[in-house]
Amino acid sequence: MRTYLRSVPAVFAIVVASLTWLHGQEPAFDLIIRGGRIVDGTGNPWFAGDVGIRGERITAVGSLAGAKGRREIDARGLVVAPGFIDLHTHSDQPLLDDGNAESKVREGVTLDVIGESTSVAPRDGLPEAKSSWTDFTGYWNALKVKGISINVISEVSFQQIRLVVKGYNPGAATPAELDRMKQLARRSMQEGAWGLVTRFESGGPEYPEEVIEVARVVASLGGVYASHIGSEGMEQDKEIDFAIRVSDEANIPVHIFHLKIRGKPNWGTVGRYVAKIEAARARGLDVTANQYPYTAMQHQWAAFFPVWAREGGPDKFAALLRDPAMRRRIKEDKNFQTWVMEHGGWDGIVLGRARRPETKKYEGMRIAEIAKARGDEDPADTCLALMSDENGSITGMFHTMSEEDVRLVMKQPWVSIASDGSAINLEADGLPHPRSYSTNPRVLGYYVRDQKVLTLEDAIRKMTSLPAQILGLRDRGQIREGFAADLVVFDPATVRETNSFERPKSYPVGIPYTIVNGTVVIDGGNHTGARPGRALMGRAFKAPTSSQ
Repeated sequence: MRTYLRSVPAVFAIVVASLTWLHGQEPAFDLIIRGGRIVDGTGNPWFAGDVGIRGERITAVGSLAGAKGRREIDARGLVVAPGFIDLHTHSDQPLLDDGNAESKVREGVTLDVIGESTSVAPRDGLPEAKSSWTDFTGYWNALKVKGISINVISEVSFQQIRLVVKGYNPGAATPAELDRMKQLARRSMQEGAWGLVTRFESGGPEYPEEVIEVARVVASLGGVYASHIGSEGMEQDKEIDFAIRVSDEANIPVHIFHLKIRGKPNWGTVGRYVAKIEAARARGLDVTANQYPYTAMQHQWAAFFPVWAREGGPDKFAALLRDPAMRRRIKEDKNFQTWVMEHGGWDGIVLGRARRPETKKYEGMRIAEIAKARGDEDPADTCLALMSDENGSITGMFHTMSEEDVRLVMKQPWVSIASDGSAINLEADGLPHPRSYSTNPRVLGYYVRDQKVLTLEDAIRKMTSLPAQILGLRDRGQIREGFAADLVVFDPATVRETNSFERPKSYPVGIPYTIVNGTVVIDGGNHTGARPGRALMGRAFKAPTSSQ
């Protein structure tokens, strides 16, 4: 017995030593990406190194030759970059429909920003066929049910707030209504919204003081202001002037969606608007913009119809379109004629998505082609007849911009890359814009490698640290220790789009890995099914109490 007791300390020492040895052999990282060309997002030249990830964070950058990871990715010959941040998307419902966000993660996007003319909230008192929530908290909870493969941020739409308060009733807000609008903006920010977003018709807002008052509330809560300007053509001066005015009077950073010029008579004038923004920045206003790398845009055909025809809401618009007298009035309207021209004319306007089989057969065709196929003498009559048949709900693409203007805007240091697309898959209805699948690969392949419009480092900056700076994100958009492990690994020699306007539904090539919050979502070019994404809350966010 005495001998046994004397041996206990020795056995214990052996066990402790064994555990210590085993502990020493445990991998220091959950994931190591080895030997890549690290483009860290700042715009600095690439450098060779490794990236070590533990949990959801980057914990080491540099040489990790002696370290071990539970999993290791060989990135020799590949670029390792921060995950791409898309500042302008319409992924709100698509993320609920398919949380895999295939079109986004396959092109290296790890964060989508949603919200524009409408946002997911507030919806107090509004009949919504596809949702059961009224506020942002309800939408965040809906995302959690099935999970999402990317992160998401939402702005709150001024138009959405106004719709809750006034419905489709015209006229300025009363003092009580304006107070309610400001209350909804404050509530939305406290529920996690990042800022205020607007979308105007040509010429800007009808009641600018309302927008500025709501923007002041958002500014006081640390938010940003983003604006989709309506004309991008004949009245762009007024619209950009108003965005700059908001920055000045509300003391808030302003971000302009897809800076461009449309309508062939306007080509070559975009430099004027670049200079206007440069002048605002020179006097200390934080004004930035984004851009998608295409010469065609996409939205509802309704956008080129007169405001008076649409202002009563979709049901009244549909009823109006069924009235032959109203169709004649629309056809003769000067704004309709101007906005058709700005959208590319009858030879440039494409039918992208319809609902009725009789109309769907024209998907992918331009209105002039459809008119010829139908035997219509005037394409305007074709457009109005189809819109009447579809209750005003046709979506289309519009070939209306010049390549030279796209390149000029792309070179501006304060312009980020953003898609204006959605997180969709190959089963998407109709003819989507190719930007939903290939915005970033098109820049990296066509504009960087082939055309040399941008350097690789600057292009990645425009997709990562610049959008993070615009949003005020403090832990994403760069490859740095302590930052979130949102990363993309791609081959600079082969990355490219595989789709076109005529055949948009295909994924890019040359992007074998996308990592979201430390989890590999695209692995060897395949989606793993992982859904590690989450909603990221704005600065004013207040977590709901258990009683709420």
